[in-house]
Amino acid sequence: MQADSAAVFPETPVRVFRGRLITGQPGEDVIEDGAVWLDGGRIRWCGPAVDLPAEINTPLERVPLILPGLVDVHCHGGRGHTFASDLEGAYLAANYHAVHGTTSVLASLVAAPSPVLLKQITVLRELVQDGTLAGLHLEGPFLAESMCGAQDPAAIIDGNPALLEQWLKAGQGAVTSITLAPETPHFAELVVLCQDYDVVPSLGHTAATAAQTRIALASMSPEDSQPWSATHLFNRMPPLGHRVPGPVAVLLQAAQRTPSRMILELIADGVHLDPEIVRMVFALVGPQSIALISDAMAATGMNDGAYSLGSLDVIVQAGIARLIPADPNARGAIAGGTSTLLENVRHCVEWGIPLVDAVTAASSTPARLMGFTGRGTITEGHRADLLVTTEDLEVLQAYRAGIPMKIERTDRANYLM
Repeated sequence: MQADSAAVFPETPVRVFRGRLITGQPGEDVIEDGAVWLDGGRIRWCGPAVDLPAEINTPLERVPLILPGLVDVHCHGGRGHTFASDLEGAYLAANYHAVHGTTSVLASLVAAPSPVLLKQITVLRELVQDGTLAGLHLEGPFLAESMCGAQDPAAIIDGNPALLEQWLKAGQGAVTSITLAPETPHFAELVVLCQDYDVVPSLGHTAATAAQTRIALASMSPEDSQPWSATHLFNRMPPLGHRVPGPVAVLLQAAQRTPSRMILELIADGVHLDPEIVRMVFALVGPQSIALISDAMAATGMNDGAYSLGSLDVIVQAGIARLIPADPNARGAIAGGTSTLLENVRHCVEWGIPLVDAVTAASSTPARLMGFTGRGTITEGHRADLLVTTEDLEVLQAYRAGIPMKIERTDRANYLM
């Protein structure tokens, strides 16, 4: 997995911010009067302002709130573009999310025929290699057709280890996560390939029973410390029932018992999940086992209208994206989110989740899931990914490796040199 400890970042001005500080470290409370010293693309020092090193001679910049840069492990696009479209569109989508607080984003690709997926992986690996993207997430095609949701059912196929290895080799390390239905054929072989290539298996888009889900989790190697995840828990899997529990009950138990091994994705946009469900999961497993995600599609940051997700047509009305159904009287499946990750953090806070917990679930937990050492928290020596926001969590400025993110296109900087 990616490590920033040996990276060389572009030269950036020395800056010192002072304000309320949330580091993203699990269990750490808000530092009401905190400070962060940025130098050379890294965090040189952070902590209570009263303890600022005497050697600092840079003027302090007073700001309302300082957060770690957010980490989104499930995102399909934004600003009118999907990551699957082309290199320029993918860059603009990633840039939009960076400007709005997501300093590390995985590009999610929906199920597609193998030649199409190979081409998408080959194109996007350039953006992973230059640091624009933090990796690629394959949301398919080894899924349950009955739970494909806003994906083309014709592209859903049985698990095929040979195909997966072809995609992983083409990615040259860019593919970092894949959604698998536990009941797909050759599941255990697919997991072994994931281990070999440092890819996170994520269970989802599944019709599995509780028993099938337990069998799938038994494929975890005790020697492999890499966590697994659950792709947008509750969505596109059987509901939690008191007689037919399905996968949700097993995944909740796994996250509660072994938070180091199972992370649950939640889409806290007020559309995919009711606030009561979000509160319940936080209460049951805690932020150390939750990765808030956006599942954002092309309409994020745009007006209502017609869009696409993969090969399927989508209509967005009142900010809700749905497939356009063949039957005009039917309601299409939800087709991704239209919120940024920071907006979903804000929703959680509005629903009563402590701010520190919501930030942890959008920063350090997903960073740990993906093995992104040196990111996800405001910690001395880490890459200088942070947000300056208002008290209402509106972004004033986002920084990646100490560089202010701007919506206008500029030459891409290489953050992983």
